[in-house]
Formats: sequence, C-alpha cells, structure tokens
Amino acid sequence: MVAIDFFCGAGGLTCGLKNAGIKVVLGIDVREEFRKTYESNNKPAKFLCADVRQLDPCEVLKLIPETPKNELLLAGCAPCQPFTKQRRENHRVEEHTLLTQFGRFVAEILPGQIVIENVPGIRKVEGFSTYRRFQKLLADLGYCVCEGIIDAKDYGVPQTRRRFVMIGARDFEPTLPPPTHGPGRQPYVTVRKAIAAYPVIKPGEQHPSVANHRAAALSPLNLHRLRHTPKNGGGRTDWPAELYLDCHKEEYSGHTDVYGRMWWDRPAPALTCRFPNLSTGRYGHPTQNRAISLREAARLQSFDDSFVFFGSSQADLATQIGNAVPVRIGEAIGRHLFVLRQTSSANKTTTAPCR
Repeated sequence: MVAIDFFCGAGGLTCGLKNAGIKVVLGIDVREEFRKTYESNNKPAKFLCADVRQLDPCEVLKLIPETPKNELLLAGCAPCQPFTKQRRENHRVEEHTLLTQFGRFVAEILPGQIVIENVPGIRKVEGFSTYRRFQKLLADLGYCVCEGIIDAKDYGVPQTRRRFVMIGARDFEPTLPPPTHGPGRQPYVTVRKAIAAYPVIKPGEQHPSVANHRAAALSPLNLHRLRHTPKNGGGRTDWPAELYLDCHKEEYSGHTDVYGRMWWDRPAPALTCRFPNLSTGRYGHPTQNRAISLREAARLQSFDDSFVFFGSSQADLATQIGNAVPVRIGEAIGRHLFVLRQTSSANKTTTAPCR
C-alpha cells in the first residue's frame, strides 16, 4: 500500500503508517518550516510545501511512483479550527474548509482507501456542513465508510485524546481498529512509563545530550506557585490564597486544570500546541518544578526518541508536537487496514465490492 499524507505537519501520521508497513511517499503541508522535521524523520518520504487549494491532483500523482488505485491511500488531518467548540459557539464556522479540498483529491484520484483524523466536533456543526457534504461525496463515489470517536490511550498512547476517525474503502467494508489497551486488555501507558527516565532539567534549560529535552522558562511568580503545587496531580486550588490570580478569585473560578501537574500513574491529559505554558492546562511535570519539556511532550504523543524535531523557536516546535497525530494511532490504523485488505482478498469471490 502506498500513501500520501495531506496536512502532514511534522509527520506523526506518516510515521505511524510507515511503522505499520505502508509506504508513505509524500507529505503535503503549507508550512515550509515543517520540511526538515518531516523529511529527516520519515525517509524516503518527500515533503511538498503547498496550499492544497491551489494543487492539481494530476500534478501530485506525477510526484509519486505509479501505483494501482486500489493500493493507494489518501490520509490526512485537516486543520480543525472550523470544528472546534469555540468556533461553533461564536458562529464563525468556515464552510469552505480544507476538508472540502481533500474531497476534491479523493474525487479526482479515487484511491482505494482514505483515512481522516480530526476533532470530535467535526460532526456537530449544524446543517449541511462540510463534514456532511464530504460524507455524501464518499457515498456518491461508491466508498464504504466507517467512522467514530476513538481515544488515543486505548491504542498505547500515554495520553487521553479523543479524536474522530473516518476510514473509507472502495473494495471492502472498513471498520475502526480494535482497542489494544484498557480494561481486559493491556494496561494503559502512563506518564510515569513514558517520561520518568528523562534527566532532570530546570525551567528554561535544554539538556545537552537529549534532543528536544527543553523546558520553557518560568517567571519567578509562577515558579513560586508551582513550588506550592502538590506533586503528582496537584493544582492551583491547592495554593495559598495570596498566590491566586485575580481572575480565579471571582465567582467563576475558571478551568481548574490550568497550572496543574500531571499524575504519574495515569495517561496524560490531551496536549495542545500550548503545552509549554502552565497557564493553558495541566502541563506541569508530576514532580519537577517546570512544565513538561518538548521531548516529554513528544513521548506523550508516542514519538520515539529517535524522532528529532527542528524549528527556529520553542513555539514552532511545540506546534509541531502538539498538533501531531499520535504515532501509535497512525500505526493502529495502518495495521488494521492491512488486515482488512487481506481479509477482503481472501473473500473476494464471495464479497461484493462497495462501488
């Protein structure tokens, strides 16, 4: 199976698919600064810096080896801002989204398989939304489709991260990959198992020999607050009153997870690209007086230590890490696609195609 990864970012989905044995030949993203991270870690896949709205599918096909359509996979995680809760509440939903553009490539190329990964809110936009138009497009093109919400921790990712996944196929009936971790299966991978072995560092420090093991600097006041935050799951509600922020003294006290520490023996909370900032979530190290490092966050996204991120700033690196598809999600989907195709091939004389 040969794949193209749309909106590839740093290449988390590409890496997972490659680990599953799928040949990813091309990653496409509009941000040139992702190139070095993507190509350095996902060889021999190439990076194409382009806006998909201006791309011709025929030109894209010229960049990849000639492949039978039934062996081709188009995969991608379109930027999810139009489907977030805040955007819906503010009535600023963008109807002309990149998911529509992805659908244009599907319609013109007709790959054997497609995979979409996005936020759960993609299904909650009212009316004949981009998502529902995409559903209809796949049905009109003869794709069988399965979709649902999965949690990354159920697939060995040391993080609670609920995501929408859609798998479409033209020659077999797809299903979502079965969970591998949780009650009755393998135990969840915890923060302790994922990051406890990393060397101790201080706020603002970069470890000299561990790539990307760098923590954001803290103001003296926030360092003082963190020292008053109990280890292993403590939060700002544990502070003495004089350390409270003014906004937390009002009747509405805000999100209780901000400035909190992670628990050692649980999966991490969902990461965003703002994880270096303690004020945006429960991103404090369980015992050290700092936010989690870039390397630790990458590990919580199930990137191996051999995967090195490149960028001009900490914010750039955090965006690559926080927005990535967890590697083990991509791997679980890739392995499951192989099983589905093998089963379909074995039963092809008795199973009708979807188209």
